[in-house]
Order: sequence, then C-alpha cells, then structure tokens
Amino acid sequence: MKSNLLIATLFLNASVILQSSDRPTGKMLATRSEVIAQNGMVATSHPLATQIGLEILKNGGSAVDAAIGANAALGLMEPTGSGIGGDLFAIVWDPKTERLHGLNASGRSPRGLTREVFEADGITEAIPFFGRHSISVPGCVDGWFELHDKFGVKPMAEVLNPAIEYARHGFPVTEVIAAGWQKSHQDRAEEEEQFGYFETFSIGGRAPAKGDIWMNPALSKTLSLIAEGGRDAFYRGPIAKTIDAYMKDIGGFLRYEDLAAHTSEWIEPVSTNYRGWDVWELPPNGQGIAALQMLNILEGFDLASAGFGSVEHIHSLIEAKKLAFEDRAKHYADPSFSEIPVGWLISKEYAAERRALIDPERAAKQYDPGVLQNGDTIYLCAADKDGMMVSLIQSNFAGFGSGVCIPDLGFGFQNRGTSFTFEKGHANEYQPGKRPFHTIIPAFVTENGKPLIAFGVMGGAMQPQGHTQIILNLKDYGMNLQEAGDAPRICHEGSTEPYGGDGKMTEGGETLFESGFDDEVIRDLNIKKHRMQRSVGTKFGGYQAIYCDPKTGVYYGASESRKDGQAAGY
Repeated sequence: MKSNLLIATLFLNASVILQSSDRPTGKMLATRSEVIAQNGMVATSHPLATQIGLEILKNGGSAVDAAIGANAALGLMEPTGSGIGGDLFAIVWDPKTERLHGLNASGRSPRGLTREVFEADGITEAIPFFGRHSISVPGCVDGWFELHDKFGVKPMAEVLNPAIEYARHGFPVTEVIAAGWQKSHQDRAEEEEQFGYFETFSIGGRAPAKGDIWMNPALSKTLSLIAEGGRDAFYRGPIAKTIDAYMKDIGGFLRYEDLAAHTSEWIEPVSTNYRGWDVWELPPNGQGIAALQMLNILEGFDLASAGFGSVEHIHSLIEAKKLAFEDRAKHYADPSFSEIPVGWLISKEYAAERRALIDPERAAKQYDPGVLQNGDTIYLCAADKDGMMVSLIQSNFAGFGSGVCIPDLGFGFQNRGTSFTFEKGHANEYQPGKRPFHTIIPAFVTENGKPLIAFGVMGGAMQPQGHTQIILNLKDYGMNLQEAGDAPRICHEGSTEPYGGDGKMTEGGETLFESGFDDEVIRDLNIKKHRMQRSVGTKFGGYQAIYCDPKTGVYYGASESRKDGQAAGY
C-alpha cells in the first residue's frame, strides 16, 4: 500500500512540472526534477566531483576549468571508469567565437609493438583484452592541457588541487562504484598478468566497500607533478621516465619515445539535423557518427505518433542500430590510416537507402554490428556564466583498463589497444603508431546556430544507442532533460556476442530492455523475430546533460539515476 502511494505521489509530482512550448517538458514519467540554475552547471557521475567543478566555477573558473577539475577527481573517485592512464574526447561551445570545437585526445599504439612481436608471443587471432599487449599511449593529460591552453582561466595547479587533496586525505566510496570495483577485483583475480593492479587499487587485498575511505597518496604525488610541471611532466619528464622503466621491467611495450611523440588533435565536429535540431558528434576514430546515422534513418518514421515504448518505436530503433553498426564495423578507424567516407555515411541520401532495407514486420538477421562491444567510461558536462559549455568523456576502456598499474604512480593503463583487429585490409587493422577504434563519444545539440544541450551516455557500444534514445525522448516524446535519462532504455547486442551461459551466438543479435516497457509490446516484438531479454545493471550506460534555455540563458541539469552522480548549479 505504501509503495503504491509513493509511486502515485511521484507521478503526480512529475506531472506538475512547468510546461513550455519551446523546450522539452515533463509529460509521462515519475522522475526527480531537473536542476535549474542561472550562473553555472556541472553534471558528473560522482557528487564530490560535481561539487569540485561547481566550486571552480564559483571561484571564477571557466567551464573547461571545471570539467578538468571534475575529470581529475573522477580518475580518483571512479577509477572503475576513468583515470590519467586513459583517453579523452571533448566538444566545447566557445561563446566568443560562437562555434563548436572538437578535441581528439586519444593515444596511439606503441611503435615497437609490431605484428611480428605479437606473433612471436603467440598472439595471432586477437589482442588480449587485458595485459601488456593491450596498452596504448594515454591521451588524457595532454587533452587536459590542450583544453586548458585554449579555454582555461584558472592556473592548472588550482584546477587540480581538489583532486590532489582528496587523493591525499581520502573520501568515502559510493555505492555503484563500490559494486563495480568489487566486480573488477573478481575479474582481475582470474587473470594471469596482474602487474601492480592489486597493489594500486586494493585495501589489504580487497576492493573498497561502500562507505570505506579510499586514499591514493601515490596518485596525489603524480597529479602534483603534473600541476607543477605541466603536460611534459607526464610525457617527457619524471612520470614518462618511470613509465618507461616499469614497462621494460615487466616486458611491456610502451616507451618513453611513444609518450614524447604523443599529440592531441583539434578536429571539426560533424552533425546531422534531426527535426530542427543539429546534433553534433566527433568523426572517427570514434563511433559518434553511428548516432547520426541512426537519427537520419529514424527521421523517416513518425515516432511521435507511434508513442514511446511502442512496437514501432522499438522495432525501428533496433533496425536503425543494426544498419549503422554494420558500417561502424567496416569503416570506423583512425582517419590518418584510412579514408573514411564520413560525409556520405551521415548524409540523408544514404540514410534513405538504408531505411528502405527495414522490414516493418520482421527483424533483420543479416546485420552484423561488429565485435567491439565492451567498455567502462565517465562522462561529464559543465557550463559557465559566460555561456561556455563543455561535453567531455574520458575512459580506461574496460573498467580499470589493462590491469597494468604502476603502484608508485597510483594509476593504471587503458586497454584500448584490444579494439584493433588483425584482419588484413580492415580499416581498423592493427599497426604501430595508430589510434584504435574508440567507443567514447561526447555529444552536443545546437538550434539555429545557438548552444542547446551538452550531453553524453557512457558505456561501450551503448553510447550511440543511448545518444539516439536521448534525442528521441527529448524531441519526439516531449520529455524533459531528467526524464529523458530516467526513461527505460534498450541495448541491442550483435550476433557476435554470446548469450546465456552456453557461449552460443544469437542470429540477428539480442535486445536487452529495462523494466518499464509494456509486456504486450515485448510479446509483439518477439513475434517480429526480435530476441528480447529483460535485464538490469550497467548495460544501459550512464547519462549526464546540461540544457541552455536559448531565451533566458538559464541552465537545466540532469544526472543519471542509474549511477551515483549529481547535477548541481548556482
């Protein structure tokens, strides 16, 4: 009885959200309110990181300063998804020039790790998911300084100081992060190569539990070196030398020369128009354009009339995903090594051709979404009083990444190199000094040339699916910013993914769905030969978003209810 009363009360509260004709509005879901503020907003997957970013804004920092400070804190507080051993991508709205800037701060494979080295080590089919062979150059720190040089206001030492202090003195671990930490410990315990992981990320050999105080004094020292010595401390100075010596000691392949040669790249975001909104993503080596391809295909269906959670909505979404991911598997790679037809892939003409392949009565079997499905990440966004908005995503790839850690430095290295393929002639074929295919993607929306929404949905191959679902929820189904993230999601996994416990493959893939979809709809989708599977957990990603009211400049913030996070403003 009390449970029913609570649900009714929540629904009633959601239904009285103020309505407006020119912004997404609450209409259908029981959900917590958006956060609304005038001067600045930060949304991250950890409340303490959000507060750090917000404090930087209050002290006169830019949105980029706040994003860097929050990201540094997340590398400490949510090491299950991020850290300075990983890569970074960002989209920044600059109010001075009134344009978007894209940053690709992803690293490249070690130059000395050749195919011959893999073969000599008996590795011929695929790069191992964990261990020495999966490491690529960490791009995060260089990404911080590229962003800061262009848009920062506060000294980097001031921006990094909160994370340095928390690493030195400790903080209580939150619930969702503690669960992920425990799962990673179980997984790593089964691995043969355990280079420094348990020494770096354990309390007496165990994962920290909810409420345990976690301290990382080694990371505090490392961040202090970066604050004092700049990016060169990491790529050419004492940190680089420590990395080089450690990798040589364990038989790893990352070298001082790889770190010293690293550079980030400022790139032009690409977009498609979806029912009046310009949705922006970064071009490959990331997978962002998959979301644009999906939106182009879905624009040809009357999803608003069909209704959220309808058979038409979910069927069209799954089929659009299959089509886009077929191209993802074939074309997305480092553009320095492959010519990628981005313009054609995200064109309306190409979308019309692909849309024509969808059978409204039956799920397709032949679309193969590729093999690159796993990943853990953090996403955050920030906005300041001057109108700058930042959409930033940063990742170690699979949880704690490769599992190769240097205890004296307090961080581990990403395993992004496992995303390469050994298939001859493939756009993403492994080569030394090449950036691998990347899953992490920030997103942005503009309307009539003005900034509207900075948002992202973390989580491997869920990310373009999540981006697409958020846009549909906002634009087609009239949800507000928080409702759009709280609404139940689906996640289609491809035919290369195992299901159940028998290791068999599912022809045409499998669609995971959360509670909240009608049982009759699921039955009808199964009749159409979709393989629908109810699921819970991390498969459905993590969302953060900031909306800027184009008339008033007021910010609306939203944070993922499936995570530990928080949106906050002032």
